[in-house]
Amino acid sequence: MLTDDLLDRFLTGLVPLAPVAVWAHGSLAGGDYQEGRSDLDLIAVLDHPVGARTVWRLALLHARLRAEPLARLLHCTYLTPDTAADAERRHLTWAHEELFRRSVTPVTRTELHRFGRVLHGAPPAEVLPPVPDGELAAFVVRDQRDFWRREVDRATNWTQDVWVDLGLLTFARATVTLREGRLISKREALDVLPGLGAPGEVVADIRRRRYGDPAPPTEEWTVRRGELTRDYLGPAIDALVAREA
Repeated sequence: MLTDDLLDRFLTGLVPLAPVAVWAHGSLAGGDYQEGRSDLDLIAVLDHPVGARTVWRLALLHARLRAEPLARLLHCTYLTPDTAADAERRHLTWAHEELFRRSVTPVTRTELHRFGRVLHGAPPAEVLPPVPDGELAAFVVRDQRDFWRREVDRATNWTQDVWVDLGLLTFARATVTLREGRLISKREALDVLPGLGAPGEVVADIRRRRYGDPAPPTEEWTVRRGELTRDYLGPAIDALVAREA
């Protein structure tokens, strides 16, 4: 399996950096992983501060993995035991084939505690503090209100598959988290969307592209799909945020 080969090479490459733990979250941990389509979402905990030399070594590791067929889908954030507890801290991250810094969100932290997959070392509960009551819900509302609602008004993004898919799926997942306090997979989110009033044509389109073998979309459908998604998401997000105010 290509995924296993890539993970083996990655973990072997990390050995000189003495990782305390390496975990998978997202679809790889949650049982909805689609090889070649899903991202490989990882967290690595190193036993020393991530200084300039470590950054260089990590950049070299990821550069050496680029020949692997799935390397572009591998995303990893690097923590240390001393920095793991700070939910606001921005940690070194490799994603989209570059290094930058981002935080480990309450959603990711909750995933790790509830169903994180241990690839190496200590389990999440030994390193990461649990997400406090209310923090997950507050983050989900903030993400919908401050990020997704703003992006709905930017029409140019919504001709891209990734915006349509993530916009609708993230909304469905947020709705279930706020209603029931649980996290659901993207497959489950697709099942939830029709009951939330999402446009059926678009939900079917996402399902075909994620789990089937679809033909390339026409330009006409790409434009219409974006319009349908934006027309639905704007009022839907507004209603969700209003309910939680």
